[in-house]
Amino acid sequence: MKPVIVQFLPELNVGGVERGTIEIARAIVAEGFRSVVVSNGGRLVEQLLNEGSEHISLPIHKKALASLRLIKKLKPILEEADIAHVRSRMPAWLVSLALKSIKPEKRPKLVSTAHGLYSVNPYSRIMTKGDALIAISKTVEHYLIKNYGEGLRNKIKIIHRGVDSDEFPFDYLPTESWRKTWFSDNPQFEGKKLLCFPARITRWKGQTEFINLMSKLSNLDTKCHGLIVGGASGRNIRFEAELRDHAKKSGIQNRITFLGNRADVREIMSVSKIVFNLSAHPEPFGRTMIEAMSLGIPVIAWNYGGTAESLAAQFPSGLVDPHNLEKLVETTLKVLRDPKTRPTKNKFPLSDMQRQTLDIYNKLVAVS
Repeated sequence: MKPVIVQFLPELNVGGVERGTIEIARAIVAEGFRSVVVSNGGRLVEQLLNEGSEHISLPIHKKALASLRLIKKLKPILEEADIAHVRSRMPAWLVSLALKSIKPEKRPKLVSTAHGLYSVNPYSRIMTKGDALIAISKTVEHYLIKNYGEGLRNKIKIIHRGVDSDEFPFDYLPTESWRKTWFSDNPQFEGKKLLCFPARITRWKGQTEFINLMSKLSNLDTKCHGLIVGGASGRNIRFEAELRDHAKKSGIQNRITFLGNRADVREIMSVSKIVFNLSAHPEPFGRTMIEAMSLGIPVIAWNYGGTAESLAAQFPSGLVDPHNLEKLVETTLKVLRDPKTRPTKNKFPLSDMQRQTLDIYNKLVAVS
């Protein structure tokens, strides 16, 4: 019988964890294994099924005592699996507790991927358990070892997130139809140098600093126009209103466009002069940044976290001392004035991420 790989995550909506799950599921199917994903569902379930995986819908996303009732439902799923791959803390806890109810000889091997710089506490420690531990960057590896001990050093495997160069090709050009609609809907973009900030709207992502940058640029390069690509939800709807007010008070409300959630981020980045990442604190990796660089678009970001790792590999001249607005302005102008300043071609291919993950599965299946 072919090996059964089961991935566990809260939901299958848009996000880095979700996309990584889909990409690995696709590789599992291509390997000839059986791919199963357990989550509370979401908009990506249809794609998952169309690509040959199975989906089991369980509310493993809820941080509540009532979730312990799911252990009984998880047990038969785990008994049928060869590998259980957990990608988030709550599912990891439920899987871990369910494994304890299974005889050792029937337990699958446990793999965990640390996608974030989690708060340091016993709840987060669950992500360091298991037979194999994947960190999505050196930043995450360092964070785990620093907070959970040197004993993890030989256990962690760094597997950077990857980007498909076929989906994000160097020098990509949007279709003429897309460009026509883009400029028809946004005539203010004609003849402008578009600066793109792609991130959901939340206080720590850095939209405020992007607006401060645009305010400084307004007197230095009148052709610059800022794009804030990403929407707000919940309490961040009020923050979006604050951002709009900040732009207005800075006198640049006509120099920034809030585009909301978009399905065409690739196209928007490809017609931009620069893509920015200005998160208030270090991020684990920064997938959007490697996508932009794969397209050949310069990226400017604060010099810390996983984003700094990806820029150091492909576009080190885009790194700026954290929260140094003057250096940010200087670097932006320097890149704008030299169109030959571009990132190298993709150094984080999706195929590497998939192959390295499958290697872990194969090694664990071989010794089970």
